[in-house]
This record gives sequence, structure tokens and C-alpha cells, in this order.
Amino acid sequence: MKARPVSSGRGQGLALVSPEPISFYGGVDPRTGRVLDPAHPLHGQCVAGRVLVFPAGKGSTVGSYVLYGLARNGVAPAALVVGEAETIVATGAILGDIPCVDQVPLGGFRDGEPLEVDADRGEVRRG
Repeated sequence: MKARPVSSGRGQGLALVSPEPISFYGGVDPRTGRVLDPAHPLHGQCVAGRVLVFPAGKGSTVGSYVLYGLARNGVAPAALVVGEAETIVATGAILGDIPCVDQVPLGGFRDGEPLEVDADRGEVRRG
């Protein structure tokens, strides 16, 4: 499926699908990649090596640096597929060199399905 490229690169892995926006600052541990927010549906799960599918980011601009920290610590998502990547997510993906696309309808993605993201071409492929 076609998408808008946000940051370049290619990534693949199993989908980790969130029905809710994610606050990276305080919501994701940059050392381990675990979702810390007890109220979030992904609480306790790890984003490392997964294709993180979510509607949007939320919260503080420090979230960009959390995405960068995930990359520096080797626990970043393999790629980001976002409904609408606002400045926080876009900046973090660029800083962390995490492939990212947006403007994708998220309704058809299933947790655990294999995905390939080619952010250079603006494509998301299943399987």
C-alpha cells in the first residue's frame, strides 16, 4: 500500500499495533524499548525490532529524543507506520534514522503480522 515517506530507509519485522496514540516521553523506556504507560494498550510490550503501527504521537517534544534514544540504545522499532506523523514523531524518526511513513489507513493491520516498510518509495507491504 502507498504511504507518504517521512524519514528514509527500509525496515521489516512483526507489527506491533496500537489503537491509541503513543506518548514516547514517559510512555516508552529509551533504555529497554518497553511501553511504560500503564494506561496504554501496549503496556509492557517492547517496540524493539517491531514495525510500530499507531495513529499518532502525543505529548512533549522530548518524545523526539526518546525515539533517538531508542535508536542509540539498539532498541528502536524497525520502522514506524503512522496514521499522521506530527512533528514529534517525524523529528524523532529522522534523528534516530528510523524508517517512517504516514497517511496510511491503519484499520487493516494485525498485531504480529510481518510487514516491510520501504520509506524511500513510500510503501508498506505485508508478508
